[in-house]
This record gives sequence, C-alpha cells and structure tokens, in this order.
Amino acid sequence: MIKATPFDFPYDGRLVPGNTALIVIDLQGDFLSTSGYFAKQGYDPSPLRAILPAVNRLIAAARAAGLKIIHTRQGYRADMADITPYEKWRRKRAGLEGTDILLRSSPGFQIVPEIDVAPEDIIVDKTCNGAFTYTDFEHVLRAQGITHLLFSGCTTDVCVHTTLREACDRNFQCLTITDACASGDRYAHEAALHMVTVEKGIFGALTDSSAVIAALSLLSGKAH
Repeated sequence: MIKATPFDFPYDGRLVPGNTALIVIDLQGDFLSTSGYFAKQGYDPSPLRAILPAVNRLIAAARAAGLKIIHTRQGYRADMADITPYEKWRRKRAGLEGTDILLRSSPGFQIVPEIDVAPEDIIVDKTCNGAFTYTDFEHVLRAQGITHLLFSGCTTDVCVHTTLREACDRNFQCLTITDACASGDRYAHEAALHMVTVEKGIFGALTDSSAVIAALSLLSGKAH
C-alpha cells in the first residue's frame, strides 16, 4: 500500500501494477514556457516547472514497477474546427486571436523535453480540461485493465482536478500526488488538494512522491 491521507491507497490494500497507471497531465510548452498560454495570462510558470524532477522520478519508478504511463496534452485542432463560439471569444479575450497557442499544430502543444516520454507510453490528446471529455481516454483505460490512477501534472485546480473528478465518478480509484502537481495560483493549488480529502476522501487520497516511489520500489523488487 501507499501511505496517504485520509486513507492509505488503495483502500483494500491491493496495489497491482498491471491495473495501475501514472497519469501525467498537460506538461506542455504552452503551460510551462515563458511565452506560452499560461505566461500570457499573467501566471508564473516556474511552480509548474519545479515539479518536473519529481514527475520524472515517479515515471522512472512507475515504469520499473510495471505501471502504464499515460500523458495528456491539451489543444485544439489546427483548423480550429473544434472551437466553439464561446471558446473563440475566450481566445480573443485572452489575447490569443491570430496565434497558434493551444493549437495542436504549434510547438507549445508538445510535452516539454525535460519529461521522459518513452515509445511505449500512451498519449491522450484533449480539447477540454477533463481528459475523459470527447476523448478515448476511458476506452484506453478499460482496454488496458486500468482501475487505479495516480495523478500528476498541471494545473492542480483545473485540468488535474477536472480529470480526477471525472475519474472518481467512473469508479476509478484515485491518488493525487501533492508535490507532482502544480498551479500558478498557490491558493487554488492548496484548495484543490484540500478538496480531495473532504468527506473522508471524496476524491480519493493524497500523498507525496516519496511515498509513491517507496511503495513502487517494493513492487519493482518483487517483480525481479
């Protein structure tokens, strides 16, 4: 089991590598660079960049233990056919009209090179904050026999939390890794983490990367 709050994960003590995936949400240039979407909204991307070493350590431990690694990327089609009038209005209001920011044809759509993405990793592209909306994410999870999800990435309060809530409603067992998630808004980050724990873990459990890595190292040792 993984030591966590408000209960150790998984609740039944059965952590099975083949049923578990590390989810890495939206660690893309558009959110982590100084010229991408996040920075253009006036946020400092440095808290997001600060989690990259922890995420890479988690990826290495998860891969060694036999977990699936699933990355998500957020962005619209290059021809913008999937952007609604409201979303176009928001782009204009955010000063993005006429740019390729948050488009899948742009360099900023790609996962930053600092993150270890292996050929066998799975990548899910999305247009919405939640990874389940208008994607094949759930189908991939069911096809792979995944029932337990470990959450990392950005931002804690938006894309991570939206996907976490969607996953809980679909009865996936969820663990959020506090030091492997980040937001440009410290208050929102802390509030999002707190919300996981209300009602004795309404959205699963919380832990840090060291606890996850310790548990995965034991699984890796058993596998060998």
